[in-house]
Amino acid sequence: MKSSLDPSRLAPADMFRASLIGLRTRRLRSILSGLGIVIGIAAMVGVLGLSESSKSDLLAQLDQLGTNMLRIEAGSGIGIGTGELPDESVAMVGRIAPVEQVASISEVDASVYRNDLVPAGRTGGITVKAVDTNLLATLQGRMASGVFLDEAASDLPVVVLGSVAAERLGVADGSNGTIVWLGDEWFSVVGVMATLDLSPDLDRAALISYPTAETFLDHDGVPSTIYVRSDPDDIDAVRSVLPATVNPESPDEVEVTRPSDALEAKEAADQAFTNLLLGLGAVALLVGGVGIANVMVISVLERRGEIGLRRALGATRRHISIQFLGESLILATLGGLGGVALGSAVTAIYAWSQGWGVLIPTIAVAGGMAAALIIGVIAGLYPAMRAARVSPTEALRTL
Repeated sequence: MKSSLDPSRLAPADMFRASLIGLRTRRLRSILSGLGIVIGIAAMVGVLGLSESSKSDLLAQLDQLGTNMLRIEAGSGIGIGTGELPDESVAMVGRIAPVEQVASISEVDASVYRNDLVPAGRTGGITVKAVDTNLLATLQGRMASGVFLDEAASDLPVVVLGSVAAERLGVADGSNGTIVWLGDEWFSVVGVMATLDLSPDLDRAALISYPTAETFLDHDGVPSTIYVRSDPDDIDAVRSVLPATVNPESPDEVEVTRPSDALEAKEAADQAFTNLLLGLGAVALLVGGVGIANVMVISVLERRGEIGLRRALGATRRHISIQFLGESLILATLGGLGGVALGSAVTAIYAWSQGWGVLIPTIAVAGGMAAALIIGVIAGLYPAMRAARVSPTEALRTL
């Protein structure tokens, strides 16, 4: 039989119900204090989710486009050369063993218009370039419509337009026989390229073959840019020997870059921005924790009578501290769940709008909930200790 002198006990279920009663009696205040936790957790989950979704899209781009492409251009250097790529540079690069594909581009001194009624048909910002017929394959690009230049039409007045050039010229389809005024000749548009992520300058260009440029525009055919695809395992070795291979007399006047580095640099910049946003999310979470602590301290002051009555009925200091700590934890847990849900929803909506795959890392969800619980413990610890120290005699005088 239980003696009247036995210490009182507080079952976990009773503690949970008592904590909920304390929150329900002050609903608006509880909601407002928990809102800080929701915003902080949502910010952290959203930032991490969007960062991972963006990164997965970038990695998919790099996998599709490849990181084994190099771009060679003539630079100013410090030598005594001409600052141009030699005529035989393409052939020399093709002799490097790990090189798989080589294609060159040459700047053509010509303009392209929608018609010959200049300036009525004038369009600005469109360059004309002579290219190798294997350029599209080397860049791993694709056609939006029509076909790319081939050997069969290499000496005919045909042109392929970049995506931006086609838009400016008003050419929607490259397979319907549209003609443009290029140089002093009418050229048939045989294709329109899709956007080239690794060579955006070609999006604003009209491309013709080398034989066509020589026949109709009296072009000399000196390459200005060379694109190289090599074995991925030997990309660094190929990059190191290219300057001397392209221009043995003035290797310092040859610039070799990897276009995919720009995408990786963008990812590095995005990561720095992500860290900044995570910091802001942590600040919001801290503010939410301060809000919970403030609410709990006020609650202790307002409920001194309740605390004294419970102590007089047998509740121990431990029971009182557990109740108030439980209120803080429940409030933080609900805020954490709301923040995870809100952050996940924001991530999904924005990722879908950008055409990305939705990726919410486990660390964001688990870390968000862990952070909420830690904030709840820290925020509720002092109010719980303060409530436990309330003297029953002094507290009952407030009733």
